[in-house]
Amino acid sequence: MLDACAQLVDEVGYDGLTTTLLAERAGVAIGSVYQFFPDKRAIVQALTLRNLEAYLHRLVDRMEQEEAADWWGAVDAAIDEYIAMHRSVPGFRTLHFGDIVDVHLLDDERDNNAVIAGRLAALLRERYEINGERVDFVLGIAVEAADSLIKMAFRRQSDGDPEILAEAKTLIRDYLHRHVTVGQ
Repeated sequence: MLDACAQLVDEVGYDGLTTTLLAERAGVAIGSVYQFFPDKRAIVQALTLRNLEAYLHRLVDRMEQEEAADWWGAVDAAIDEYIAMHRSVPGFRTLHFGDIVDVHLLDDERDNNAVIAGRLAALLRERYEINGERVDFVLGIAVEAADSLIKMAFRRQSDGDPEILAEAKTLIRDYLHRHVTVGQ
């Protein structure tokens, strides 16, 4: 059902998505949809959570494959994987991490980008000795900026305007370099 939801969101958008349309696309009875999901928001929420876990899994895999010696490689990988998901994961480009539905789709207390920033901060702290009193705040700003610029790049060109994407990486690196210290 989540795969069908992702395809439909790309085709008809969130507003055009209905549980009936989803049931038809997934080849299940409407009762089966309601057995697992009370409404279309819940379906999209499940898809968004799946995308978040896929994003973090892809990021960890990439960091392990590349054996990033420093956290700058991890920051680049985080941006690159977000861009790659925009290009390749059905429904992701439309939903991102759920902001078109509800800025609190991932968590009732924090907005979606704050959830992403928190998960990235935990991942970076786990692998690198990142210091600073305001690391979570700074990473939150970086996630907001990167998210906005990447969305802009994909509005300008269907595969992402490479000039804007390059500027996004430069901006984030420069910002983080000024505000985050890493112990070696």
